[in-house]
Amino acid sequence: MRLDKYLADMDFGSRKEVKQLIKNKQVAVNSEIVTSDKFQVKEQEDSVTLEGDEVVYQKYFYYLLNKPAGVITATVDDFEATVLDIFSDQDFRSDLFPVGRLDKDTEGLLVITNDGALSHRLLSPKRHVEKEYLATVDGIMTSADIGLFSNGLKIDGGEVCLPAKLKIDQVDEANNVSTIRLVLHEGKFHQVKRMAHAVGKEVMYLKRIRMGHLYLDEQLDLGSYRELTEDEVKLLESK
Repeated sequence: MRLDKYLADMDFGSRKEVKQLIKNKQVAVNSEIVTSDKFQVKEQEDSVTLEGDEVVYQKYFYYLLNKPAGVITATVDDFEATVLDIFSDQDFRSDLFPVGRLDKDTEGLLVITNDGALSHRLLSPKRHVEKEYLATVDGIMTSADIGLFSNGLKIDGGEVCLPAKLKIDQVDEANNVSTIRLVLHEGKFHQVKRMAHAVGKEVMYLKRIRMGHLYLDEQLDLGSYRELTEDEVKLLESK
């Protein structure tokens, strides 16, 4: 791999910017100053340093974010805070992006990565990767609703949803409120809210707790993130 690509991949600047770092004798390979941006580096074998600090090559980055309400699932926005604004300067990379989206007022599991192939696999309509949500709804969910969801519910606009698994965790008849979990195999716009509306209920609170085989870390505070472990990345790749 060319030295300028190595440094650009590690987000030390654009190819033009890292060429200048190399030209200014700020980069060494195996303790030897290198001034050619075309110098070939063995990314898993050579030791690369920038101004004396080691630059360890890592191609892909994977983070688990417990998204809070009030931020949008986007990489950049001129008016709204985005999920990437949560990242520290140390962890932020210009090539990071969220896998899929959660509504502004929805909380929970969001994967942030720069691995486009993994994102495509997780979001591909052909793969039907499960997403599980925890919701509080205004209204009493019933066994009849479970049947409607499992058969494939028609929502507004005439759209028909794929069969979904609805589980009623708790019913508070005095306050006319239900706590439910819903497993979807697709990602229509505002799908959970539209499905609840189709059976005469309204979502008051929504949180994603699972994507594929990866569950939200209960120890991860709302609005916090951490790197995925190797085992967790394998869980995502397994579906």
